[in-house]
Amino acid sequence: VEIADDNNERSKGLMFREKLDENSGMLFVFESEEYQKFWMKNTLIPLDIIFADSSGKVLNIEKAVPCKADPCTIYRSKSPAKYVLEVNIGFARKNHVETSNILILEKVQN
Repeated sequence: VEIADDNNERSKGLMFREKLDENSGMLFVFESEEYQKFWMKNTLIPLDIIFADSSGKVLNIEKAVPCKADPCTIYRSKSPAKYVLEVNIGFARKNHVETSNILILEKVQN
């Protein structure tokens, strides 16, 4: 996955992309655990938005569709989250990702 760990990268996210390869995504890393809000303005790809706390525990998974007109739906974490993983819609179901699962975050060297 790509990492979005500063304000500029987090604000751009996956906007304007026309496709996302299978088993790819974007991990948003925040400085602290807080309630997180995402929207799909200018996002062209339907996504699963997976919210996780600082331990990696999945808090909730939202199925998000592109926003075609204002106002856009806001997708929120159900509890304070430190990580948000955006992947192609259906990824969570296909890979049996459920609330209370733990995301294991490993940095892979290129």
